[in-house]
Amino acid sequence: MTAERFCQAIVLFFAALLLATPAVAQNAVEEFYRGRQVNLIVGYGPGGGYDTAARLLARHLGRFLPGNPTIVTQNMPGAGSMRAASYLYSVAPRDGTTFGLFGSDIPLIALIANNRNAPLDPRSFTWIGSSSSFAGDAYVLLVRPGAPTRSIAEARRPGASPLVLAGTGEGARDGDVPKILRDSLGLNIRQVLGYTDTPSICLAIERGEVDGRMFDFSYVRSSKPRWLEPTSGFDILLQFARTARHPQLPRVPTARELVSSEAARALIELSEAPLLHMARPFAAPPAIPSERAQALRSAFAAVHRDPAFLAEAEKLGIDISPVSAHDLLSAIERMAHGSPEAFGYMSRLLAAHRGG
Repeated sequence: MTAERFCQAIVLFFAALLLATPAVAQNAVEEFYRGRQVNLIVGYGPGGGYDTAARLLARHLGRFLPGNPTIVTQNMPGAGSMRAASYLYSVAPRDGTTFGLFGSDIPLIALIANNRNAPLDPRSFTWIGSSSSFAGDAYVLLVRPGAPTRSIAEARRPGASPLVLAGTGEGARDGDVPKILRDSLGLNIRQVLGYTDTPSICLAIERGEVDGRMFDFSYVRSSKPRWLEPTSGFDILLQFARTARHPQLPRVPTARELVSSEAARALIELSEAPLLHMARPFAAPPAIPSERAQALRSAFAAVHRDPAFLAEAEKLGIDISPVSAHDLLSAIERMAHGSPEAFGYMSRLLAAHRGG
C-alpha cells in the first residue's frame, strides 16, 4: 500500500468512527432507559400550578426519551421547594433516572446562600429547561370579595387595614414576594404562612380566613375561572414579573409602574428575574452522564413542540414559553451580578428565614 493510500485509509477510518460515535451513544442511552422508571420530583404538594405542569410533562416526556421510560411524578414539598432542590443536588442518583421541578426563586436564593457558604450552587445543576418564562403569565396579587383593603392606594395609606395574605412558608415565593412588595412599594401587608398547598389557600380565601394571596395568573384562569368573572367580587391589584401589562389585565398596574425610587426598581427587577427567565425550571442532579443529560434536554425541547402536549397545556390553561438549559444558566449568571443593594436586601431576607 502506498503512503497516499494509507493516509486515505486512516482518514476514512476516523471519519467512520466519528459518524458511528453518536449512534453508539444513542444506542447506549436507549438501552439504559428501556424499561426503566424515571422519577420527576416536584417541590410542592399536589394540585398547585407546579404540580399540574410537572404531571403534564410526565404524561408526554417518555415518548421523546430514547427507550421510552415511564415517568413517575413524586411530590416532595417543604421549605418553599428547597427540600426538593437539596435532594436533587445532594441525594438523588446521578445517573439520569431522577430530575425535578422546584421554585423559580430557588436559583436566586441559592446564589445568595452560596455567598454565606451554603452548599448548593445553582450553576452546578444539570439544567434541562423551563417550560415557561412567564412571557404569557403574571404573578398577581388577588383579593377576595369583602376584603377590607381593595386597592393599592388603600394598602399604602397609613393606618389603613393591612392586606392579610396567605402563603405556604418563609422562603417560598408566596412568602417572599409580598415582603418585597411591602418594602419596595410601601404596602401594608400582613402574612399568614404555613398553608400546605395552593388548594388549601384557595379554601382559606373563600372562607374569609385571609384577604388573598399572590397567584400565577394562569393557575387562576385554569383552576378558579369564576374568580375572574366581572360579578365575582374578586380583584387583582397588581401584577408582578411583568415588564409590561398582561394583555388580559390592561387596567392592572405592574410592580415596576408603582415604584418611586431607583433602589426600589432595582429590587423589583432582581426579584422578578427568576420568574421572567425560569417560571417552571426543570433540573437533574449535578454531573449526570453527558449523553443522558443531552437526551433529557433534547426530549424536553421536543415535547414542547409536540401538538398533543401543547393541546393539553392549552386545555389546562398552562402557559408554554420554553427556555433552554443554556439560557437558564445565562440568566443565573446575570442574577449573580445584580445591584449590590438589591442583592443585599435579598441576602437579609434569606438571613431572616434562617434566624441569622
